[in-house]
Parts: sequence; C-alpha cells; structure tokens
Amino acid sequence: MGISDRKERERLEMRELILTEATRMFAKVGYEETSIRAIAKKIEYSPATIYNYFTDKDDLLMAVQEVAFNRLLVEFAKTVSIESPLDRLYAIGRIYVEFALANPEHYQLMFILAAPMKFIDHGVKWEMGNHAFGFLRQTVQECMDKGLIKHYSDSRLASVMLWGQVHGLVSLHNCHRLSILQMQESELHDTIFASLQTLLRMLSAG
Repeated sequence: MGISDRKERERLEMRELILTEATRMFAKVGYEETSIRAIAKKIEYSPATIYNYFTDKDDLLMAVQEVAFNRLLVEFAKTVSIESPLDRLYAIGRIYVEFALANPEHYQLMFILAAPMKFIDHGVKWEMGNHAFGFLRQTVQECMDKGLIKHYSDSRLASVMLWGQVHGLVSLHNCHRLSILQMQESELHDTIFASLQTLLRMLSAG
C-alpha cells in the first residue's frame, strides 16, 4: 500500500470515528447540548481535527443522517425484484421496522430529532428523507394503479398514513413505552410486524 492510499484510509477511519461518536452523543446527550469540543474530547483529538472534516455541527449532523439514510436505501433497493407491489410494500415496511429496532440511535437522529427541520425551514432540501419517502410513495402508487390499495386515491396521503403508523409503533418501542405490555422483546417485534400486516390488509380489503 502506497503512502497516498494509507493516508486516504486513515482519513476515512478518522471520519468514521467522528461520525460514530457524534451519533452516540447527539442521541444520548442531545443535539443542542453536544458541542464539537465535547465530541473531540471523547475521541481524544482537538476540535481542529473535526473541523478538518466538517464545517460545523450542523454539517456533522447532516453527514450522520446521510450515512444512516444510505444504509436504509440500500436495504430498500433489495425489494425491487419483488413482483407484487403489495408484497414489496410489506417488505419495505418490514425493512424500515428492522432498521429502526436495530439502529435506535440513528433512527432518532433521522426521524425524531427536530434539529434538521430548521434547515428545511431556511430553504435547505431534505434530499435524504425525500429519497426514502419517494421509494415508499412509488410502491404505494403501483399498488393503487393495480387496484391493490382501494381506500385512497392520493399516493402521498396513503404513504404518509403508512409511514406514520409504522413510525408510531417503532417510536413507542424505542422509547420503551411498549414495556407496559409486559412482553418479551421477540414478542414485541412480532406484534409490530403483525400490526403492519393488518394495516396493509385493511388498505387492500374490498
């Protein structure tokens, strides 16, 4: 391995270290309460090191989100070979749930933390979120075109409804509110997936 290759690998490793610690602190401590200096202290480097990679804390947050959304979209892409759009829609929902349950810190930063929305209010496009929602909406539209979803004529409205239902379930789980059900973790997961199936059956019922 040449010097340039080694330097590039070290650069990528440092960037990954910063993103990993930023993800943890944003989720655990809170975005507003986390500073670049605090992140630098945790990884035992100077704040200047972080500024070599990211302009400011907002830039760092968007980078954290980009990593997470890219991972989610890679999983979504695995469903394109499913012929039935209704089966594909369930697969997308299941992937979304599995991602949220396996990556609660990333999920919080992607879909619960309010901070990114202030960027949108100032005219910044939330392209990562738009791509993920677009993947869902396209599949919902295919279901409608084939008469597989019967109770909605607006794919955007139906997609928001589906997203909201699933988001609510996984958020309740990740915030430990479903503990009142006194179920084992595997039972809670099965309940969420069963709820998703029931919702899709209701949408497709004649």
